[in-house]
Amino acid sequence: MSDNITLSSAVQRIKESPTLAVTAKASLLKSKGIDIIGLAAGEPDFDTPEFIKQGAIQAINDGKTKYTPVGGIPSLKNAIIDKFKNDNGLSYKAEEIVVGVGGKQCIFNLCLSVLDAGDEVVIPAPYWVSYEDIAVLTGAEAKIISTTIEDNFKITAEQLDTALTEKTKLVFLNSPSNPTGSVYTKEELLQLATVLHKYPNVIIASDDIYEHINLNDQDFNNIVMVDPSLKDRSVILNGVSKAYSMTGWRIGYAAGPIKIIKAMTKLQSQSTSNPSSISQAAAETALRGNNECISEMVKEFKLRHTYVVENINSINGLSCIPAEGAFYAFPYAQDAIDRLFKANVISKNNDIGFCEYLLDKANVAVVPGSAFGAEGYFRLSFATSMENLVEAISRIKKAVEI
Repeated sequence: MSDNITLSSAVQRIKESPTLAVTAKASLLKSKGIDIIGLAAGEPDFDTPEFIKQGAIQAINDGKTKYTPVGGIPSLKNAIIDKFKNDNGLSYKAEEIVVGVGGKQCIFNLCLSVLDAGDEVVIPAPYWVSYEDIAVLTGAEAKIISTTIEDNFKITAEQLDTALTEKTKLVFLNSPSNPTGSVYTKEELLQLATVLHKYPNVIIASDDIYEHINLNDQDFNNIVMVDPSLKDRSVILNGVSKAYSMTGWRIGYAAGPIKIIKAMTKLQSQSTSNPSSISQAAAETALRGNNECISEMVKEFKLRHTYVVENINSINGLSCIPAEGAFYAFPYAQDAIDRLFKANVISKNNDIGFCEYLLDKANVAVVPGSAFGAEGYFRLSFATSMENLVEAISRIKKAVEI
């Protein structure tokens, strides 16, 4: 019977999330008693702070367990408005905010709200794995622009100018970046803004989800902060998952032009309806609290980052530039891949074969760079204990330097 079932062309255009696939495989091996160290997942290893959990418990005890407005409860929207004002110097109204079931749903709703078949979406690579698949699901064409390690994996104004055409409908900017940890400076964003002014019909998606995971204490900026005149065609995407270690609570939010936010809310009304009422209460508690919990987490991430970069760079065939934000290292591995392939240690001369080898030989799960549009690299999350990192890098070194 199942052989006769035809799936839609839309779902056939997309692939399973590579990061979730690697994590699932690692979990399966762990369930079989194999000592796997997972460095693939993109989530903090810290527990959700206690004051946030108490906010959720209070909401349960207060009976806040019913449907809410589709786009989020008013008090959470007000907390988001205050966050933008206090952290970013930006002013939004409640109707310019929508709360979704995680940042991923907000990105999904944005793409379905503004993209049609034939539109182009400019995505700098390396990129978060889901940008491309969400875009092509709409029938739009993902236009991948490869950045270079020399430019710290950031798209230049010249590259952006060359990429944009009359067909371009949407541009993604992600800073700090997943997977590279690169952060755009104010000057770099101003240069991109100058180019974007030449293309007034292009919508800008600014993915700021790692805003507070700042590894070198530089000021955070996004495209709207440096050029407020772009606000009327920019959608800022953010959430509580990374900053407050709340990935499982599934709360993201978007701020942008009323027309787009209204469309995103309409789409959500026909999919999930509102995000969890309890999660919304927890998110409001997080945003209304102080950021001491973030500071403590980032302090630990800085120590781990330094250890990872220094020790990866000591392994023959691997090289890694420091990240500026987020909690990932993005080492270049092609030299090691070539050497292992020539020695018949790995059967595939690419990053996928290399990562499969690390999982099978070293029992360390990482994500191939090709999943992010950058062949020859791999992503390693240091959102795990220092003990795990020390053992994982020891295993990688032993597997690579044979």
